[in-house]
Amino acid sequence: MTAYEAVRIRLDPTPRQERMLMSHAGAARFAYNLMLSHVTRQLSLGERPDWTMYAMRRWWNEWKQEIAPWWRQNSKEAYNSAFEWLSLALKNWSDSRKGRRKGRKTGWPRYKSKRTSVPRFAYTTGRFGLIDGDPKALRLPRIGRVHCMENAARLVRGRRIVRMTVSRRAGAWYAALTVEQQPGTHPTAKTRRRDYPVGVDLGVKTLATLSDGTVFPNPHAYARSQRKLRRAQQTLSRRERGSNRWGRSLDRLRRVHMRVTAQRADHVGKLTAWLAATYPSISIEDLNVQGMTHNHRLAKHVLDADFAEFRRQLEYKTARTGARLHVIDRWYPSSKTCHRCGTVKTKLPLGERVYHCDKCGLTVDRDLNAAINIMVAGSAPETLNARGGDVRRPGSPEATQTPVKREPSRRANAVRLGAAPGNRGM
Repeated sequence: MTAYEAVRIRLDPTPRQERMLMSHAGAARFAYNLMLSHVTRQLSLGERPDWTMYAMRRWWNEWKQEIAPWWRQNSKEAYNSAFEWLSLALKNWSDSRKGRRKGRKTGWPRYKSKRTSVPRFAYTTGRFGLIDGDPKALRLPRIGRVHCMENAARLVRGRRIVRMTVSRRAGAWYAALTVEQQPGTHPTAKTRRRDYPVGVDLGVKTLATLSDGTVFPNPHAYARSQRKLRRAQQTLSRRERGSNRWGRSLDRLRRVHMRVTAQRADHVGKLTAWLAATYPSISIEDLNVQGMTHNHRLAKHVLDADFAEFRRQLEYKTARTGARLHVIDRWYPSSKTCHRCGTVKTKLPLGERVYHCDKCGLTVDRDLNAAINIMVAGSAPETLNARGGDVRRPGSPEATQTPVKREPSRRANAVRLGAAPGNRGM
């Protein structure tokens, strides 16, 4: 099965090319708002609109000469990408309203503002992508050759580009390339440096503590940039909203936020790539990040650590390198359990950073103890075949632990679904 990987490259356009990029992004925004108005008008008249991308494209091709006689100034892909995004937004709204979409309820799509929305458009057809003999440039239809800040050919590595999304963030233009990735062909695949499993305990004080004692500190990118953010926000608040000075101050604030995002993404990306390329089996907890943010004293630091992004990257990077990822149930008391004797404490305050076992006398760092428990629980046979028994920690034959998460058997599934236990034709 073909997988896809995204490669983001910063562009270095000329002033003329930057004006053309803004023109394409403005055309995409115009088509998005126009089609949203058309669908809204159909609903207000009691009609049943067809909001698929192909229906929007047919309506646009019929009326574009009258509505937008300047449409030839930009690539047709700018308009098609707007129809694709609006169609997806309307589908998410419909599925969320009917209960077919998980997560929070999705509202009705909003109009895109020229001042606040992200300028972007995409290419899916035509001659776009790399230029032969010019590794630090990309070809954009109707815009031409655009210089890149990086070696695009080295990042793509000869893979086929199926999509290119161009966007402007914090005053800089980027091209996100979607490339095909065959399973097992990534350079980091099958390059294990250690042959034992590992457990990873994520935290705020230290971002990741491994069961073998390796500790990765938390960079606290947002907390370290709060002074710059405060000064940039104060400067923005003194400007008259909508003026040129207000726009420049807003760009300055966005650049600070962009730097924080880049620092966080760089740290998480390098750490997850190293874990996926080093260990054959990795175990992590299924953290309830949304619930953790309800603690207003820790919400800022929890979001700054970016636990959800850590897990998301670890999932696809382990699949890319061939490593196995085990997710432990969120209710498993990894921090309260003694990894030597298995005793579980009733209470363990967050400020208590050293774990003391009252039964066997073990004294160990709290995060290291949790990482070892996560590694043992993830290495249990039940995490592989779903019906394992008690587990023994390597090196401690007297200590046993019971698997923390078991999938229901075939009979239990059949009873739950109301079918006969022996019926395999479900």
